[in-house]
Amino acid sequence: MRTLDLTALPRLPETVTRPAYARAALSPGILHIGVGNFHRAHMAVYLDRLFSLGEGFDWAIVGAGLRPADATMRDRLAAQDWLSSVTDLDDGHASTRVTGAMIDFCPVAPRAVQDRLCDPAIRILSMTVTEGGYFLDSDGTVMLQDPALQADIATPDTPRTVFGIALAALRRRRATGVTPFTVLSCDNLQGNGDATRRVTLALADAQDPDLGAWVRENVAFPNSMVDCITPRTGAGETALADRALGLRDAAPVTCEPFRQWVIEDHFSAGRPPLEKVGVTFVNDVSAHELMKLRLLNASHATLCYAAALRGHRLVHEAMQDAVIADYLRTVALRETIPTLGRLPGVDYAAYLDDVLKRFRNPAIGDTIARLAEDGSDRQPKFILPTIADALARGLEIEGLAVELAIWMRFCADPPFPIADPLGETLTARARDGAEAFLDQTVVFGALGRDERLRHAVSSAADALNRDGLAAVLKAYADGWLPGSRPESPGVTCEDVTG
Repeated sequence: MRTLDLTALPRLPETVTRPAYARAALSPGILHIGVGNFHRAHMAVYLDRLFSLGEGFDWAIVGAGLRPADATMRDRLAAQDWLSSVTDLDDGHASTRVTGAMIDFCPVAPRAVQDRLCDPAIRILSMTVTEGGYFLDSDGTVMLQDPALQADIATPDTPRTVFGIALAALRRRRATGVTPFTVLSCDNLQGNGDATRRVTLALADAQDPDLGAWVRENVAFPNSMVDCITPRTGAGETALADRALGLRDAAPVTCEPFRQWVIEDHFSAGRPPLEKVGVTFVNDVSAHELMKLRLLNASHATLCYAAALRGHRLVHEAMQDAVIADYLRTVALRETIPTLGRLPGVDYAAYLDDVLKRFRNPAIGDTIARLAEDGSDRQPKFILPTIADALARGLEIEGLAVELAIWMRFCADPPFPIADPLGETLTARARDGAEAFLDQTVVFGALGRDERLRHAVSSAADALNRDGLAAVLKAYADGWLPGSRPESPGVTCEDVTG
């Protein structure tokens, strides 16, 4: 089968959207580290749309990476002139576009990436390095003793980490009088810009305090909120892309049609006018990202373990299970939304309903196993902060305690292997009961010692053992849960719109 490349564009089916611009007119402005599926479904699509409007031609993407998988991706994309197909999958409908926003890809070597970042044309360094790539412990403290960071401290001119490479390039730009680039995290991490800044500054201060002071004064690290469900590409997704294109894409992407990107409007050296293609620029991203983290990411984290224990394999199948779907919506309305501050123009209940509609999309084929990965990392990010806020305000936590009890039950007797670095410990503690499970300070911190939480999780665990999962979920959705406090203030659905 013929492969995707520039010469194939004129022969694509009319149903496929292709770049509506001359790629030769593009010039680089962004270097992106981590050219995975999400980047190509999200940032690359927004820029492709912008270029199709005839705008921002000096903001094309140069890809970059540091891992062996990045070298494989580079080889695949190079063979097709850096083009990617992106297929949006909705219930019963698929639409495919070929994006041309990437025009080059650095050799996969730290020095090559550093050298490209010294090009004055590169004004934004963006990255998707995953939630675990920020060298932060559970309390948000930079792990400067990590061997990788220690190596970058010892040899700052030949760094190996993303943050060390960024600093080496910034040091060189400073020496030659070139304006520093913006460092833009696109990872699904609350305060992703703040996290990036914290790690970069800690490393800079350890290398050269004068450089650290200069970075503080001159380099922007905007926070951003990103959203687009993008499953891994398997044989089915590859075959779907082949059919849509009539040729072979070596690195196709499938995703949902929903995309959202909210960015703090703070840049060191300008930015593309992405507001023209639906990106929202704000002074403060925190309210938007909190909404997304607590209503989308937390709903995934709430859904997955109950779904696994109920025998579901795919997310949309789990959403057809009324016991799970009713519980999921009820806990978000009753306990999560009351912890969110008002956000002008946003109806939280409507946003939640959109989220749950997205979960029901059968075309995505997102797996429960994927959502259940790394619970020891995701629960502290997506569930525990909501519980802490609710406890501080005297709000209900009983439904969220049920979620923790379900996670504990999953860990005690997993229906499939636990993909978690703490998997063996989680299983051992879960089998010892709720108090032993909550005593894991690496997961729960001080929150695990809160007496109200311990009572609620223990009560939920007892109810699960006595009555079964379905009965407990239904009881909660119906407004009652064994072990809940009768004096709990309660929140009605009418109280929770933004």
